[in-house]
Amino acid sequence: MEEQIYSEGDVFNVQASKGLNPGLIVLIVVVGMVLIFLGGNYALYTYAQRTLPKRKKKTISKKKMKKEMLKKAASSPGE
Repeated sequence: MEEQIYSEGDVFNVQASKGLNPGLIVLIVVVGMVLIFLGGNYALYTYAQRTLPKRKKKTISKKKMKKEMLKKAASSPGE
């Protein structure tokens, strides 16, 4: 709705308040969803850190260990 107010020959347009800008609503929704996503990821990460067992290291095969020892120029035991 537009009203026109006449004041000394000048025309002023006065607009009634239409509420929130649609772009602002979209921005608020998107920012809210991103914050919920990040908060959820953080909560899951901290929960996993507390509850999951520590990862075990893979055992190194004897063949690989022998190669590493030879690379370091040390003789392997028993030879």
